[in-house]
Amino acid sequence: MMLSKNETSPLMNVTARGRAAALDLAIATPLPQDVNVSFEFFPPTVGNGAGPFWASVERLLPLDPSFVSVTYGAGGATHDRTLEAVKSLNRTTKTEVAMHLTCAGASRETINQTAQEFVDAGGSHIIALRGDPPKGSNRYEPHPKGYAYAADLVAGLRDVANFDISVAAYPETHPEAGSEEADLDNLKRKLDAGASRAITQFFFDVEDYLRFLERARNAGIAAPIIPGILPVTDFRRISRFADRCGANVPKWMGELFEGLNHDAATRRLVAASVAAEQCRALYAQGIDTFHFYTLNQADLCFAICHILGVRPSMPSRIAA
Repeated sequence: MMLSKNETSPLMNVTARGRAAALDLAIATPLPQDVNVSFEFFPPTVGNGAGPFWASVERLLPLDPSFVSVTYGAGGATHDRTLEAVKSLNRTTKTEVAMHLTCAGASRETINQTAQEFVDAGGSHIIALRGDPPKGSNRYEPHPKGYAYAADLVAGLRDVANFDISVAAYPETHPEAGSEEADLDNLKRKLDAGASRAITQFFFDVEDYLRFLERARNAGIAAPIIPGILPVTDFRRISRFADRCGANVPKWMGELFEGLNHDAATRRLVAASVAAEQCRALYAQGIDTFHFYTLNQADLCFAICHILGVRPSMPSRIAA
């Protein structure tokens, strides 16, 4: 049936799903001009691991991140390598370097000494975490002479130096928390103890983060809560990791990566598209700061940042 010029169909601009058709792609909207990013790296591993770490640093520092961070390992397993990595970064770059520091498996004396070494090397930003149990254990137990939990660690670090402290937040609730309210109360304790901001565990459903942010604001938490973004380089590996930390992997994500177990090149293309779309959706809701869990996979994060309008400001930030 043909409609005259002045007639309208009740089905106009409605898709087969019953939703208004979205003809303007989010990716095609003007590039953001105010996005801030930061990057998390694993420290160099024993043997050949230094290569991927430094290659990732070299690739991403020209994007002028707000800071970069180096992880600490379960139970402080990478203590020495983390400390050496952050010391080296502080010597060779002008970018702010944050060191992860955990309560797990160490006394207060050891933790305070590590924090003081970081200060002596020019560091000032610590990401304070409770930490995971050491390998072989499924249950966290505070060290008898240590800081029991992250809020205690934050307060203790304040006695060592005037640190800028970040802490963790969980959009889908920490798996060991009794309830959403208890989890938010714990976040408040960490912030009240002296933390400046929270960085979230990774998530894949944008609505999970937005609902969490609304709950936090309604609970009186005013500090920045930065979304943690994890590009999916290996879907099976990330699914196992998500099970352990209580993060939901949506069904649609499994369908996107279906059949790509042995096709790394296509996985990277899909991963970049998913993470970029996630960030653009968050940006449309007023979120302009993102923390990337790089897994030392720099090219993928570089591509996502490019789509977000974050471009290199100079060839390199590493001193010769």
